[in-house]
Amino acid sequence: MAQLDTRQKLAILADAAKYDASCSSSGTVKRDSRGGKGIGSTEGMGICHAYAPDGRCISLLKILLTNSCIFDCHYCINRKSSNVRRARFSAKEVVDLTLSFYRRNYIEGLFLSSGIIRSSNYTMEQIVEVARSLREDHDFRGYIHLKTIPDADPELVHQAGLHADRVSINVELPTVGGLKRLAPEKSATQIEGAMADVKTAIVDNKDARKKYKSAPKFAPAGQSTQMIVGADSATDGDIVVRADSLYGRFGLRRVYYSAFSPIPDASAILPLQRPPLMREHRLYQSDWLIRFYGFAAQEVAAAADESGMLPLDIDPKLAWALKFRGGFPVDVNRAPREMLLRIPGLGVKAVNGIIASRRWRTLRLADVARLTVSLARIRPFIVAADWRPVVLADRADLRPIVAPKREQLELFGG
Repeated sequence: MAQLDTRQKLAILADAAKYDASCSSSGTVKRDSRGGKGIGSTEGMGICHAYAPDGRCISLLKILLTNSCIFDCHYCINRKSSNVRRARFSAKEVVDLTLSFYRRNYIEGLFLSSGIIRSSNYTMEQIVEVARSLREDHDFRGYIHLKTIPDADPELVHQAGLHADRVSINVELPTVGGLKRLAPEKSATQIEGAMADVKTAIVDNKDARKKYKSAPKFAPAGQSTQMIVGADSATDGDIVVRADSLYGRFGLRRVYYSAFSPIPDASAILPLQRPPLMREHRLYQSDWLIRFYGFAAQEVAAAADESGMLPLDIDPKLAWALKFRGGFPVDVNRAPREMLLRIPGLGVKAVNGIIASRRWRTLRLADVARLTVSLARIRPFIVAADWRPVVLADRADLRPIVAPKREQLELFGG
């Protein structure tokens, strides 16, 4: 490997890290340095939740320790056989970069991942050393997210959790068959075993902290994972069901979805084109339906078409409502909260507003209109004091009426 200066390494390793979407900086404990001790913060003006247009968080220093790797996963640009320029940071260089960037107010925390060099344990040791040095040598109190190596020694993964706010282990692909085909050196059993160990450690730590206030925190922001979308033949239905299983079995805080990007000198078994980014967006919306709207994974999957794919032109909740119109219209003055949440166009905030308002008055259509952006989209699915969708409810061609209209956005629109 040629000798590179820090700026050159940063250019290579920051670019190599862009494919990892799971770098959210939310959900951790409050921690600051206003008392004159330490450096960094996770509250107030700390993590600022700045996101790129594609949804990726840009408030963290997001880099790889190295883009060299002993594995040869077909979908990965950093795979062993890939013809890319390689670079590697030392643990001290990452620590110095993080502190330097923080003092310049460029970043509010660190997201660190790595290719695997020498062995999984050696790589994990280097990752842990970065977090340890930041916390213990420099009293860094900002956010740290570490991507762990699934087949590393469990004690090393445990050490990562003691220093990091969040740890994550990527399941990589939605199906075991896809993982065997595209990443034969990785094991779904090892990945899930490591996730189970982290879950156990998080639960044990919460119990310990209830008994002993001095017990050290372990990954207070929990664990997350990421799935690549479009590299294998998994349908949206497969992905939604798999994500729901991961939430239930491992207590994940988030599942991230990353649309597959074609890479230079790609393997012949990979798709030639990337899936539409809208597919990634619809999967995130499906994820929200399961986590915040009371939908079961099978219900969301049922909104897909015969091929198992969610429609790209309408959101999953509208697709489900159009497919199961027998449950509508819903009376906004009488329906329980769980049914109101299933009305297309009504979010959690709007539903809370409806429930609060109807305690004092009978809601009319105009009252509902004040709580939502598009009344036309909602009308076919609700009953109010002065509204009943008699004609709309019976229309067979309802979709063109409620589907969002396509329009050209203005560059300088207000």
